[in-house]
Amino acid sequence: MAYLQLNGCNLHYTDQGEGDPVLLVHGLGSSGRDWEHQIPALLPQYRVLTLDMRGHGKSDKPAGGYSVKAFAADCLAFINHMQLVKPHIVGISMGGMIAFQLATDHPEVPASLTIVNSGPELIPRRPKEYLMVAQRLFFAHILPLSAVAKGLAKTLFPKPEQQDIRETFEGRWMENDRRAYLASLRALVGWGVTERLDRINCPVLVIAADQDYTPVERKREYVSHLGDAHLEVIEDSRHGTPIDQAEKFNALLLDFLAQSGSSSPAGNNG
Repeated sequence: MAYLQLNGCNLHYTDQGEGDPVLLVHGLGSSGRDWEHQIPALLPQYRVLTLDMRGHGKSDKPAGGYSVKAFAADCLAFINHMQLVKPHIVGISMGGMIAFQLATDHPEVPASLTIVNSGPELIPRRPKEYLMVAQRLFFAHILPLSAVAKGLAKTLFPKPEQQDIRETFEGRWMENDRRAYLASLRALVGWGVTERLDRINCPVLVIAADQDYTPVERKREYVSHLGDAHLEVIEDSRHGTPIDQAEKFNALLLDFLAQSGSSSPAGNNG
């Protein structure tokens, strides 16, 4: 297993293949292994990297240091250490927030952004949003992690034929460190970079599930404030789109990366 000491934290990562670098950034309570359906599709053409954020997966779970800005700083340190030149960054949910933070802080870094079921802020502005955030925080703090994992798995993968996926992800979420999970969840609430979206100067693909937590219209709204950006909606999908609609997701991602390529097929990874 590969680890790097970055910003005082031991972080687990994977690095496979050759070509333009693609960095896959996971969501809250997840890890790099959740990209298992994307890595084989990307490897024939790209150098594919995953990073377990602090508090997640096989990385250290420190007592403090949890914020979207800190997660983005860890990603930047990883990019610099691995000498990734103009990586394509793909982020789902919390990973999308990290991608937005990184791209607004350092617009010169990414070749492109792919934002999946995410947005540039988690600031409740409507009564329904306040309720949703309050419920998530309340239940995460009072319920055992096993109950949270079971509830999330059932919400994300509710179909009878998704039983195997449901059980797999329930098991994975139960492996979380409770303290690190709650600290990461709290770090997301109130975060936002919406007012700085004009700093992003790379192509952006926003992929939205038709049944995600937040409506497609919210994604369409922020896409309108980005320059070179477009929205793709995947039907019959919930929050875990790269898993429940892997084939459709991979086709969109590969097409976008081909259009946003920064170098020859041999790649430019420093």
